[in-house]
Amino acid sequence: MRVVIQRVKSSQVTVEGETIGKIGRGLNLLVGIASTDTDAELDWMARKCLDLRLFPREVDDESRWELSVRDLGGEILAISQFTLYGDCRKGRRPSFSNSAAPPLAEQLYNRFVDKLRASSLRVETGCFGAMMQVSIENDGPVTLLLER
Repeated sequence: MRVVIQRVKSSQVTVEGETIGKIGRGLNLLVGIASTDTDAELDWMARKCLDLRLFPREVDDESRWELSVRDLGGEILAISQFTLYGDCRKGRRPSFSNSAAPPLAEQLYNRFVDKLRASSLRVETGCFGAMMQVSIENDGPVTLLLER
């Protein structure tokens, strides 16, 4: 499982011109599911996304990050993104052979989102498998890659 975590001031996702998910301050998560992922990866990744200290105590403060999105009472926008498993080492076209097949990926992605929602934070999503436009107002910018 791979997740690109971005600390954001706001983020939204649209499909065919309609906004289907929108958040304020919090985290934008781009979520890639591998064919080998299990509940163990989902559990670890959800805990890590919820508990990483990525926010300063004050909005204007650029000092030490002391708060997690959970501490902050922030919001999360989770977007499925199979291209995180694109392998570009050979040829000119990425291979996605390590990405989970769509039925499995959708099932695991939905379970991951459920685990995030169990935190009682506001969690918005995109539309699995759709062509989406994601607008991200990075805060910092702070962007991290988590892999399990």
